[in-house]
Amino acid sequence: MNNQTMGDKELMDDSIASQKLIESTYNTYANECVNPSLRSDFLNILKEEHDIQADLFNEVQKRGWYQTKPADQNDIVQSRQKFSTSS
Repeated sequence: MNNQTMGDKELMDDSIASQKLIESTYNTYANECVNPSLRSDFLNILKEEHDIQADLFNEVQKRGWYQTKPADQNDIVQSRQKFSTSS
C-alpha cells in the first residue's frame, strides 16, 4: 500500500475547493427556496461559508501559496466603464 499523505498546501487547496462547492450548493438552495424564513437561514449559512473560505484564502496568501498581483488602475477604470449601466 502506498502511504502518501497530503502536505499543508494540498490540504489547504482541497479545503478551498471544498468550500467553493459548499458555497455553490448553498447559493443554489437559497436561490430556489420559496420559504422566506428558510431562504434567510440559507443566506446566513452561505455568509458563514464565505467567511470560512475568506479565512482559508487569507491563510494561503499569507503563506505565499497563492499570489495575486495588484490591479492596474487603468484596468479598474475600464472595467467600471464596461459594466456600468447608463440611465
